Amino acid sequence: MPQPTSRSLLVSPRGQCGNLSLPGPCWCPRHVGTLTRGSESAGFTDEWGGGCLLGLTSEMKLAVPWGHIAAKLWGSQQGPPVLCLHGWLDNANSFDRLIPLLPKDFHYVAMDFGGHGLSSHYSPGLPYYQQNFVIEVQRVVAALKWNRFSIMGHSFGGIVGGMYSCTFPKMVDKLILLDTFPFALDYKELAPLSAARSPAHPAEPATPQESENLLTYKRRMIEHMLQIEASQKPQRVLSPEEMLQGFLKNNSHVGEECARLLLQRGTTQVATGLVLSRDRRISLPEHSIDFISRDLFVPFIRKLQAHVLLIKAMQGFYNVRRENDADKEALNLATDILKSVLKEWFQYTEVPGNHYVHMNQPQRVAGIIGSFLKSSTPNQL
Repeated sequence: MPQPTSRSLLVSPRGQCGNLSLPGPCWCPRHVGTLTRGSESAGFTDEWGGGCLLGLTSEMKLAVPWGHIAAKLWGSQQGPPVLCLHGWLDNANSFDRLIPLLPKDFHYVAMDFGGHGLSSHYSPGLPYYQQNFVIEVQRVVAALKWNRFSIMGHSFGGIVGGMYSCTFPKMVDKLILLDTFPFALDYKELAPLSAARSPAHPAEPATPQESENLLTYKRRMIEHMLQIEASQKPQRVLSPEEMLQGFLKNNSHVGEECARLLLQRGTTQVATGLVLSRDRRISLPEHSIDFISRDLFVPFIRKLQAHVLLIKAMQGFYNVRRENDADKEALNLATDILKSVLKEWFQYTEVPGNHYVHMNQPQRVAGIIGSFLKSSTPNQL
């Protein structure tokens, strides 16, 4: 397990080779396209612009008790900050194709959640719960000394961003949700109550069946973590092509170019090939996500002080568990509540594309996000 350094923030600026005396290779933009955890090269090289990932200015390692949190930085640190949170099992490269299309006068920081990308795995025995990722956000924000900032989250990153935004409401100026909701609503919980969706009619407390669903998720997460800890099975070692094809098979919404980007930061080279660098304790999202019952959804939304933009991919996902994706019950409930509670503080837009539209066709969302970032919030008008 990597040991924390004596400095909480370590940045390698553009063009500087070396990594400020940290062990391992250079993290500068010239080389980061071929680097992963440790000193190995992942075999997925930077194909995006002469060795510099589309305007990337620096990489950062933030010391934390279990090792470090890694992040990528774009733009001047004097600009309004935007923290970018990736989806489940993804990494900070999720934003490599989008951020260069956004307004240049903002400061963008894309972090790898613990156990993902180049960030350290949690210490043995510790589970990956959603609340831990919310704490990670606060660690990054505190280290960067931000007083107020915006959040852009894709998928699971949006759920973490939503929970952070209602936990620390005075900190977040704008919340951008990419094919996700601010909180997780599970389809199994929603199904029995389609007739009582309106925010004007407060939801009843969760039924025994709904509570059982949430407890089942927690039990399965505990069982999975203990099973992985007890397993002596080594990680599968694959060639770069085998790794790419396996990734595409398991992630049908990701195009090949974008898959290479995610694998570039999500694999480690060993003597005979590549292994996934994410923590194997991380499994299905419902094992770690804190689902919000209907009776809590409205009070949580009321805590938000951020201006919220939700961009829905028309061919994206409609529930966390990715079952019954043709049923838009969760989407309708969430947007109804957001509109009713937040009023002019909520903006909803649909775009053609799938769950990874921000990577596959970033130009479809960049203009919407850019206009939203540069717009005045209702209390500034």
